[in-house]
Amino acid sequence: MINDLTSSDIANSVSMLRSSHKGPIVVVEGVTDSRLYSKFIDKDEAKMVIAYSKDNVKRSVAEVWEKRNDRKVIGILDADLDRLFGKRITPPVFFSDKRDLETMMLSTGALDDVLAEYADQELLESFEEKYGKVSDVVARSSYPIGLLMYISVKENIGLCFKDINHSMFINRKTLAIDIRRMIDEVFSQSINKGIGKKNLADMIADEEEVLADPWIAVRGHDAVAVLAIGLSETFGSYNSKGMKSGQMSGALRLAFGLDYFRETDLYKDTVAWSEKNNFILWVTQ
Repeated sequence: MINDLTSSDIANSVSMLRSSHKGPIVVVEGVTDSRLYSKFIDKDEAKMVIAYSKDNVKRSVAEVWEKRNDRKVIGILDADLDRLFGKRITPPVFFSDKRDLETMMLSTGALDDVLAEYADQELLESFEEKYGKVSDVVARSSYPIGLLMYISVKENIGLCFKDINHSMFINRKTLAIDIRRMIDEVFSQSINKGIGKKNLADMIADEEEVLADPWIAVRGHDAVAVLAIGLSETFGSYNSKGMKSGQMSGALRLAFGLDYFRETDLYKDTVAWSEKNNFILWVTQ
């Protein structure tokens, strides 16, 4: 079973692939990561291996480097909450820009391309005149959820965010978040809270004051859900009505082309690393 795969299993997969492939190997967390990065990988030069977990990426890459002396392997990870906790990683493992794939894509021109396809331009202009750019609105409405996740982990509260219904606390016309209702919704999915709702709201406000970049806290799942509400309820055209979050993520992956990927720190850092180590990772055009 995939869930039973260990980092040693992934390291063995890399070594088996090495018997027939002498070029670089990129280890990624999951299938969605593979779908995105496979658009840009130079298939004549590099191969990709799915590790099926963040921990497996880190441990398998360390194993092939340190124990098997394979210097043409890198790992790519979602940053998740690590940046909020001040954690850093060093090559040959690299973080995504922002928090995860979706937020990396949403912070580029890929969002504008999606809006060009699925938004009613008159409605979109009216919305942005009132509330600001969609990207800014989505970030504002999503990062409090990410901060609550961070607080939950930091304080060992154990809140559950898996099945929250964003429409319960996102205003469908303005896309503004109601933080108290958001906390109510998270509580409805959680057990053993062990903390008051007002205390959590105050803690979110405290974290907001020191948050330099909202996108660091934004979870892609939440941002995509907010965007889907906006397109479905407020500024979408006929072809976006009823669009689900999964479809929205797919549209973003299609829109996220090489030019946008080249703008990311992930691309720049991995290119610099590959040039330093004399191998090619990504296509040039």
